[in-house]
Amino acid sequence: MANRTRTRTPNEGLRRLLEQAGWSRSQFALVVNRLGAEAGMELHYDQSAVSHWVGGTVPNPRVRRLIVEAFSRKLHRTVTHAEAGLPPAVSDRAAPGVDTVEEIVDLGRADMDPSRRGVVTAAGLFSAALAVPLFSETAHAAEATPVSPGKQTVRIGAGQVESVRRMTDKIADILDELGGGHARPMAAAFLVNTVVPWLRAEATDAVRKDMWAAASDLVYLTGWMAMYERAHGTAQTYYLKALKLAGRAEDHVTYCRTLRGMSLQASNLGHGPLALKLADSAAEAAPQAGPRLRAFLTGQQAHATSMVGDHRRARSLLAETESALMKADNRRESIGGYDQSAYAFHVSHVLYEGKDLPGSIGALQQALRAQPANERQGRVHFYALLAQRQLEYGHLDAACDSWTRFLEDYEHISSARGDEHFDTMRLRLRPYRNARAVRQLSPRVAEVAALKA
Repeated sequence: MANRTRTRTPNEGLRRLLEQAGWSRSQFALVVNRLGAEAGMELHYDQSAVSHWVGGTVPNPRVRRLIVEAFSRKLHRTVTHAEAGLPPAVSDRAAPGVDTVEEIVDLGRADMDPSRRGVVTAAGLFSAALAVPLFSETAHAAEATPVSPGKQTVRIGAGQVESVRRMTDKIADILDELGGGHARPMAAAFLVNTVVPWLRAEATDAVRKDMWAAASDLVYLTGWMAMYERAHGTAQTYYLKALKLAGRAEDHVTYCRTLRGMSLQASNLGHGPLALKLADSAAEAAPQAGPRLRAFLTGQQAHATSMVGDHRRARSLLAETESALMKADNRRESIGGYDQSAYAFHVSHVLYEGKDLPGSIGALQQALRAQPANERQGRVHFYALLAQRQLEYGHLDAACDSWTRFLEDYEHISSARGDEHFDTMRLRLRPYRNARAVRQLSPRVAEVAALKA
């Protein structure tokens, strides 16, 4: 019987980290032993053990935690198991949420570099067979202790929490004005470089919960941007991380907003039953929601309900949405905001699903009239849909006028959703290229195409 030699794949990630840290294998073994002592472990590793790890041997879970902690301290940034070429491991001293934090780091690092986004998108596909955890299953805020062995060198307070919330608002404003192509890398970089270290820092229980909640909002917003950049697998992954963070923070509001965002994503992709399931789950999880959040949730319920053909319930939900919105104040919220423009947009969706094309067009026009002036990205989407529906109704001149307005905003933003609308416009107008309105629009289309090339 021939001898069979078990081959291992060399750990290139660990080798690169050793080079970056400037450690020899003997030095690294001593560092791991020292960290083990901090964590109450008596270790006696030497150069040969590290050589085995670099050669592909996988150390036990508790030691894997020490390895990534050693590099994190030395390189002054969060090093994840994936970066170190190791399978994830949560030690008995680590909070259950550590995997969520590490996954956010790995996702965010790829997302903050647009040249790597194709890899992220290809690796993560949207799942229509998604099992969404109940809020009670994710609410373990009391266990959210620092995850690193030994003493922490950073302590955070309410000021750091406020910084995350203010930065999230600023990124949302940039999204509205300039598009997700510009705002999303900023959000990812802020998550990886600032928020994650604060999630691992020392804090009081109250501050820690607030930081988990603030981080959840930012992760949700980053997922929202990924959704509208057509990176649906990436967006869904961000959303799931936001759910876990919100659950650990016992933050019902962000948890429900995230479920609602997931419902919108499913509806955009044509998955009506999943969209309804998620929208209903969001509404059920927020029994004490304020009027604006209630409108935010029931508006999406109406849209999803219309997609499955229950038009009577959809109209009833629209009435609930309108009633709730009338009771809300005029405060503008960058995250999870809902206003008359958003309501009219939902009315348009419900009417369109109900085969009322002229009513849908009228509601879209109302949504545009009510839209705030600084929401350029939203106008791009609204005018593109309006033009498509006007053309479907047979109003070519009106459609060309809407597409002209679409181009006015589209040229100023970076948005994959806008790019898709631009391609759709050119495709839909091709059969009418000899019509007067299309001939008049064509030079402007060519000009914008050149700018975007």
